[in-house]
Amino acid sequence: MNTLPAHETRPVRRILLVGFGKLGARLAPSLIADGSEVFALRRSASDLPAGVIGIEADVASPLPVELPAIDSLVVTLPPGEGVDAYRVALGHIVRALPAIPERTVFVSSTGVFAGEEPDRVLTERTLPHPQTERAQAIRDGELAAQELLSAVVLRPAGIYGPGRDFLIRRVRDHAEVDYRRWTNRIHESDLVRTIDTLLRMASPPVLLHAVDEEPVRLGEVVTYIADLLGVEPPPDAGAHRDSGHVLDGALLRRVVGPLEFPSFRSGYDAMHG
Repeated sequence: MNTLPAHETRPVRRILLVGFGKLGARLAPSLIADGSEVFALRRSASDLPAGVIGIEADVASPLPVELPAIDSLVVTLPPGEGVDAYRVALGHIVRALPAIPERTVFVSSTGVFAGEEPDRVLTERTLPHPQTERAQAIRDGELAAQELLSAVVLRPAGIYGPGRDFLIRRVRDHAEVDYRRWTNRIHESDLVRTIDTLLRMASPPVLLHAVDEEPVRLGEVVTYIADLLGVEPPPDAGAHRDSGHVLDGALLRRVVGPLEFPSFRSGYDAMHG
C-alpha cells in the first residue's frame, strides 16, 4: 500500500462530476464511501453507480436546469467542436451554478504540447505552444477553467489500464507503430488517486502533469507487450527520427507519493496477469 505525503486537507461534501465516464465511475464510489454527496452531469444519466445522483444535460448548450450548490467540481470533458468549445461548455456550467465551488479540478491532457520537438524535458513550468487545433482547444480550455473557476489543471499523459488496452490490441493486430516516438503514460488507478488527492488538498498545485516515472520510446513498450503476449513485435512504421516529447513527473510524486504503477512494465504486467 502506498504511503501518501502528509498534506493539510479539506472535506469534499458535495461534488459534481461533469463528463462522467471511466474516471468518474472509478472516483465516485470512494467519495460516496467517505460521505460525499456525488452528482454526475452528462447527456444520459442512466447506468450510474449506486448512490450517484444523475443530471441530464448537454454542456455544449445552455443548461436547462439550475445545478445544485456544490463545494467541489471535476471536469473530464473531451475536446468539442472548435477551439473555444471548452470555454463555451464551462461558461454554461458556471451560469447554471448558484456559486463558484471552492475547488475545481479540470482534467486536461499532455496533448496540449502536440508539436513540441523532443529536445527538452517538459515540466509544469514549460509554456505550451500548441501547434494543432486540438492542442489549441485544450490550452484554451485550461485558461478558461482557470479564469472562470480558479481550477487546478491536471494534464494526464496516455491513460491505460483495464478497459484501456489500445496498445495491446495494436500489438495483437501486428499494426505498425513508430518505434522512435517518445511517449508518456499514466495508469488509470494512479490518475484516479491523483484527482482524489487534488480535491482534498488544502493547497494543491495550480498545474500538475500526471505521468509515470518512465518516459520511453514506443518501440520499447510494444516490444515488451509482444513478449508478454508471446507474439512477434509489430513492425516499425517510423520516419527514423525522434518525435513525441518527454514529461517530468517529479511534482506528481511529491503530491501523491509513490505510484502504484511507476512504469509501463508494472502496469502492463498487471493487465496481462
